[in-house]
Amino acid sequence: MRFNLFQQSDIPEKYRSNFTNLYLDIAWFGVLSGTAVNFLNVYATRLGATGLQIGLLAAMAAIVNLFLAIPAGRWIEKQPTGRAVFWSSVVFRAGYALWIPLPWLFDAQGQIWALIILAFLMAIPLTPLGVGFNVLFAEAVPERFRAHVAGIRNFTFAITYMITSFGAGFILKNLPFEVGYQLIFAIGTFGAAMSSYHIYHVKPLEATMPISASNAPQPAATTQAKSPRGILSALRLDIWRTPFRKILLALFFFHLAQYLPTPVYPLYNVRVLNLNDSNIGTGTALFYLTVLIGSTQIRRISQRLGNKRLTALGAAGVALYPFMLAASHTVLQFYILSFLGGFFFAMVNGSYINYMLENIPPDDRPSHLAWYTIVLNVAILSSSLAGPAVAEMTGLVNALIFFGVMRIVAGLVIFKWG
Repeated sequence: MRFNLFQQSDIPEKYRSNFTNLYLDIAWFGVLSGTAVNFLNVYATRLGATGLQIGLLAAMAAIVNLFLAIPAGRWIEKQPTGRAVFWSSVVFRAGYALWIPLPWLFDAQGQIWALIILAFLMAIPLTPLGVGFNVLFAEAVPERFRAHVAGIRNFTFAITYMITSFGAGFILKNLPFEVGYQLIFAIGTFGAAMSSYHIYHVKPLEATMPISASNAPQPAATTQAKSPRGILSALRLDIWRTPFRKILLALFFFHLAQYLPTPVYPLYNVRVLNLNDSNIGTGTALFYLTVLIGSTQIRRISQRLGNKRLTALGAAGVALYPFMLAASHTVLQFYILSFLGGFFFAMVNGSYINYMLENIPPDDRPSHLAWYTIVLNVAILSSSLAGPAVAEMTGLVNALIFFGVMRIVAGLVIFKWG
């Protein structure tokens, strides 16, 4: 069966190779995400990780990104974008292979801390990858096709994520505990390698002048670069005096509300709902089934509402998931909320990057995206530590309800002030 979504008859020939490789990149990234990434927190929880340790798994990357985002953005400005993104992805994703032998090397607590240390080390190449990929996407996909490409990428990601998460749950149910996780870590590593292969074949189409040659603030000489004025110029604080400031603040609040419940989910799923790995895999598959369905409508809805309003609607709509999870007591209820939760996630995930990109000058993307990366990681770091703390103080159910309210407020902030 051929879906109209994938037809490229109306796409100019010169864009088709890039679009195809972007679809295959995210498809293989879905394999990685549906296996190794999806079950990492569950694995840590079953090893006996505390809420703080689960939070640290995400916080390590955020800490590194805070310090390296601006240097990474300036490095990306001076490199061929495609090559910089490819090699960053290779070094970062090589770390997934190191997850595989951990059960042979350490006891339970040793594995947890090894995963946290690896998360810290992997975050170093992840920083230029995160900044650079958004630049590469903007350079490789003309603005009029971005909603179309983003929708198909969400669609293909949802397919592979759904299939592999369901399969991973089956594997974990039928194999011994550590062997099962080693196998899905290996599958995830293969998916990561294939994703990087297709990133290599995505080529920028724009002949964008390097930012160092443009009118962006630059140090005139080595002595100036070392002066306070030169340092401030290198930090590109001028971006905070532009209208993009409102976008950064709105997206910060959205990401804070988005990630606050993340370290709480595995605690609630394992310790309250008593879900096994197969249940979690099935729930994830149902979630991404509706992400898949919703992604087919992104282009149509974004043309009608615009990326800003679609982002605001999706940001508020994802409050449904923590609200329903807080009221769930059975596996069936978990499956229902997983199925319903994917629709709004598809909306916000398919639109917020385009909403941001349409507010960035084409000749100054790396620096703007570096500041977005900082804002994103401040939100991740804050939520990784605050989420478990709020749950500890208020209880898991009350925390989930509070996080849901914050997501609604985030949608309103984007709609009114973003």
